[in-house]
Amino acid sequence: MKDLWKSLDPIGLLVGAVLLALSLTPSLLPRPAALQGVGSGLLFGIGYAIGVGVSTVLGRLTTWRPSRRTRRILRLVGWPGYAVVLVLGAVAGVGAQNEVRRMVELAPLDGVNVSAFVLALLLTSAVCLALGRLVRRGWVRSYRRMMAQGRPRRRARRRATARSLLAAAVVVAVVATGAYVGLDVLFRARNGSPDPDVAVPASTYRSAGAGSEVEFSQLGRTGADFVAGGPTAEEISALTGRPALTPIRVYVGTAAGGTFAERAAVAVRELERTGAFDRKVLVVATTTGSGWVEPQAVDSLEYLHSGDTATVALQYAHTPSFVSALTDPDLPVRASAALFDAVRAKWLTLPEDQRPQLVVYGLSLGAQGTMNSFGSLERMRAETQGALLVGPTNATPMWHALQAARDPGSPPWLPVLDEGAAVRWASRASDFSAPSGTWEEPRVAILQHSTDPVTWLSADLLWRRPDWLSGSGRAPDVSPHMHWIPVVTAVQVALDMLVAVDVPARHGHAFGDTMLDGWVAVTGDGGLDDAALGRIRTEIETYWDINPALE
Repeated sequence: MKDLWKSLDPIGLLVGAVLLALSLTPSLLPRPAALQGVGSGLLFGIGYAIGVGVSTVLGRLTTWRPSRRTRRILRLVGWPGYAVVLVLGAVAGVGAQNEVRRMVELAPLDGVNVSAFVLALLLTSAVCLALGRLVRRGWVRSYRRMMAQGRPRRRARRRATARSLLAAAVVVAVVATGAYVGLDVLFRARNGSPDPDVAVPASTYRSAGAGSEVEFSQLGRTGADFVAGGPTAEEISALTGRPALTPIRVYVGTAAGGTFAERAAVAVRELERTGAFDRKVLVVATTTGSGWVEPQAVDSLEYLHSGDTATVALQYAHTPSFVSALTDPDLPVRASAALFDAVRAKWLTLPEDQRPQLVVYGLSLGAQGTMNSFGSLERMRAETQGALLVGPTNATPMWHALQAARDPGSPPWLPVLDEGAAVRWASRASDFSAPSGTWEEPRVAILQHSTDPVTWLSADLLWRRPDWLSGSGRAPDVSPHMHWIPVVTAVQVALDMLVAVDVPARHGHAFGDTMLDGWVAVTGDGGLDDAALGRIRTEIETYWDINPALE
């Protein structure tokens, strides 16, 4: 420990302290103290690495070297400085967090959990320093070995650097692979089988119900919750005051085996068995990474159309969305395309006047899969009769193309494209009526929040200021004291992803308050009056108790 103390680079400590302090500035969403500590520790580690790089370059360009006495003075001054940064940061952090909490309609904090913040900060910083020390030690050994072999100094440095970077890449790859295998095992155990408390559906209108070729045990947790959940015909009637049908829900899990095309064929047979092609609205849903279909979305639709609906989904993984997005981002695209193509092929065989309204839906990674499977707004509107896309991710080329083509003067968080002729964005229900043009059918609706890190996190946040943080592009619920800082903002928004649903609807990645309005915009009001729509909206907004980790 004493040797570590003496060997810490003063410039690395200085840059690390600066990034640590900047990590406490406001971001999109409020974060708990421990998570803030992890973020601050990561940024300290990144800053320290940058400082060591700067120190190394300066050492090669100049002959000046800090003496042992100078280094000692810098350390003696530096560590009390760190203590001051932590104290002032804790105070400033409470103010920054409360400002962000006020923006997203959360109650203010009276104080901060200093112990959780400091412990997480120290542990994360220590891990970062240890990893850096391992890389440095490998470089020194490699360099000394090549110098002993009589290699030229410059060539020895280059090769030592290349070998160190390669070794670091191998370590990262091994750690990432191990993490993926661990997460796969964890979530296979968690999501691979239905919850014991969830009963096999008895209804013929559900997969795994009477007469179904889908086995309940093969649905996994998310699929079983989907087919066993939702309102009954009686519950729909009680809320809307209108006669209702039992909604149809079809789901095929990964445990069923086979290719996407084979499982999509099973889904189509299930739709035929349940009479789904005789219903008013048929929704092809792309799930999130774990196979989850958001209850608020499906329930809203079923209430709205008095149960005269059918929803079909195909599972493509059992791990959370971020795992699927990092390991195989094309997976949801292939699943979405296989299911939609199979359903549409059957739908096209029906007489035109007897076809249900064919609509696509996706949330988060599901929205990404849906949009990427079509590739363009024109194709989506040509092959569907409407689309509801909720909280799309930043890794969606079609979303980027629509954002880039928005009408001049419309902000990035609430774009207007061609005066709203084909597609409209909304964060609140009233946003759909804001564009001045006529919204032509088929309609595409995108629910999007200005504080949703799922939508705004991108790699170029590391080096480029986004337009959603510019003066004219900043939304009213984004802190005026949130400023783009290279590297820092990217880490902050990445951490915001972990708390994206821990905020009231209207903010973050929570869309319960506008889900019904999205369906009304795309599929019509189902013949319901404002009072009935209000009762549905209240019902949908008040029962959010789903574990967001399932996404």
